[in-house]
Amino acid sequence: MTAEQTGSDAGQTILEHLNELRKRLTWAVLGLVAGTAISFFFAEPLLLFLIAPYGELVQAISPTEPLETFFKVALVSGAILAMPVILFQIWLFVAPALEKSERRFVYVFVPAAFTMFLLGIAFSWFVLLPAAINFLAGFMPDIFLTEWTAREYIGFTTTFLFWIGVCFEMPLVVYLIARAGMVEARTLREQWRVALVAIAILAAAVTPSVDPVTMMLTMAPLLVLYGLSILLARLGQRQFERSMAFD
Repeated sequence: MTAEQTGSDAGQTILEHLNELRKRLTWAVLGLVAGTAISFFFAEPLLLFLIAPYGELVQAISPTEPLETFFKVALVSGAILAMPVILFQIWLFVAPALEKSERRFVYVFVPAAFTMFLLGIAFSWFVLLPAAINFLAGFMPDIFLTEWTAREYIGFTTTFLFWIGVCFEMPLVVYLIARAGMVEARTLREQWRVALVAIAILAAAVTPSVDPVTMMLTMAPLLVLYGLSILLARLGQRQFERSMAFD
């Protein structure tokens, strides 16, 4: 870490850090608004795409439900489009803690994190959602008539896809904050029991099904991602300690 950078970082007060966080959040929100505005133009094809696994038209049982569902799809789609901007703002907030030469990692971090985000969406769409939908739609068909509403079906589908995608970004985000000295690999390793419980709760929260098979399918990649996060945190921590040694 250079003396110039160290002096710059050391001179920042808590209020300056909060002001920087406010700016990053503002740009992230503006990116979300822009992404949502763009998504309005193709929200209808997205709706047709999302209801395809269900195989039928979904019901709307309130006057505003179709409009609410349309806006929800546009919002989630806008968040996906804005994800590179959001990741870049996260990078800009953490970057002052890095050496000048290491800030070039942004050209790797943002594309890699966005790729992991898309992989998470693809995994949930092709693996998790079909299992959940088949289970729910076929549960006790002699007793229950499956007629899902637009709000409920689109709600759990979009929520599930988005948050599984966010979870897939975890290793790279952990590396970034470890590189900034905010977390240690040993802490993540020693708290694996807490992490296991947290992952189980997270899987139960984002899984659009109560069956244990879908929940286990959701937990499996999250556990792998947590293990990868520990490895990347160790790498980031070593780089942080090396930079501090040269301080």
